[in-house]
Amino acid sequence: MHNTKFQFSEILLQCKALFEKKLSDYGAAWRVLRPSSITDQIYIKVNRIRTLQMSEVQMIEESEESEFIAIVNYSIIGLIQLEKGFSEVLDENPTEILKLYDFYAKEATELMQKKNHDYGEAWREMRISSITDLIYQKVLRTKQIEDNNGKTLVSEGLDANYFDILNYAVFCLIKLMEDGRWKMED
Repeated sequence: MHNTKFQFSEILLQCKALFEKKLSDYGAAWRVLRPSSITDQIYIKVNRIRTLQMSEVQMIEESEESEFIAIVNYSIIGLIQLEKGFSEVLDENPTEILKLYDFYAKEATELMQKKNHDYGEAWREMRISSITDLIYQKVLRTKQIEDNNGKTLVSEGLDANYFDILNYAVFCLIKLMEDGRWKMED
């Protein structure tokens, strides 16, 4: 029996640990990024994962796992930027940034539980490559919504796409962990 909520929470803690270290190293330099730039960062990460999945040769020693973690963190950054707007001033209080991180991680967890209930955890039967393709599709949709100045006729908005991207990336990390291809840090 799977304990998805526990696995999901543990992986979010791993992602947050890296986020905190980078916040300490760089501050909140990402606050200058417009949401479209964050979406492009996620695009770069998911495109690299797809390349790794389809290629036999890897030129840079970084793993799919590190890229999925980056996607989780950029998704939360995107949600923060949607709420706060981008800033030219980098005097953010790290405690406040981490509270926002926790808020969006909690929101993502609650959304995951609702969707998992309704969809019966169908993602567990999917291939990691298929979930990666769904992330890629969501990023392309997000880029289109941004190109439409955030306006949609019948579709969910930017925040819903960031949440889905985040949740799909965590699902991939859970699958990688269960397959024995990734071990979370202690």
